[in-house]
Parts: sequence; C-alpha cells; structure tokens
Amino acid sequence: MAEDLFLAARDAMARAHAPYSKFPVGAAIRATDGKIYAGANIEVISYPEGWCAETTAIGHMVMAGAGKIAEVAVIAEKMAKCTPCGGCRQRLAEFGTPATKVYLCDDTGVVETVTLADLLPMAFETEVLK
Repeated sequence: MAEDLFLAARDAMARAHAPYSKFPVGAAIRATDGKIYAGANIEVISYPEGWCAETTAIGHMVMAGAGKIAEVAVIAEKMAKCTPCGGCRQRLAEFGTPATKVYLCDDTGVVETVTLADLLPMAFETEVLK
C-alpha cells in the first residue's frame, strides 16, 4: 500500500525548488480519509528560509479539509532513507499519532518503515495544551 505514497513523494521531489542546497526532497501524506497530499521542499534566496517537503504536504492536506495523517513517505534525491528534520517530525506528530507509519525511501521504493514514535519519542502532545 505504500507504493502509491512512494510514487507521489518521488513525483513531488521532481518539482522541488532547491537551487541553494541542491537537496531536493519529496513527501507524500495519506490522510485518514485515504486521500494523498504531496509536497516538495521550496527554498528562497534568504536561505535557509523556505519550507520542507513535509510542511508543504501538510499544508495541502489542511487546506483540503483533512486533519489527520495515517502514513507518510519521504524521499531525497541524494540520500537514501532521508528522515524528516526535527521540526517536521513535530509537525507530523501534530497531525498523526505515535503509531503513524513513516516510509523512508530511495529511488527504488520504500527502504525502511518506522513510526513517528521511533522518530520523535518525546513529542509534544497537543492534548496537553487543550
């Protein structure tokens, strides 16, 4: 089932705007409603400002009216098994659960599957702030 997420993340990576880092990244999120939202990293001249692929995908998901992440795929052109950065781990945790699957990919497909709890074991829990 992760194959469609991998393909969406790879396609998004091809549209990354990374002229400064030369490090294209793509991400694809499957929301709990089954729909897929993809994103790429987008850099601006005031580098390192800009935003990550996961952030772009979350933005697309939220703007479409979905609210929870079921699973995520991440791919980087120059790095096998690229994990989300620290900030994106917390962003993903905001919309996922500790059990949300994160597929780490290379150019051939999923290389490893981890959970958000594996990536961010002590994430801030949104329930604490409510």
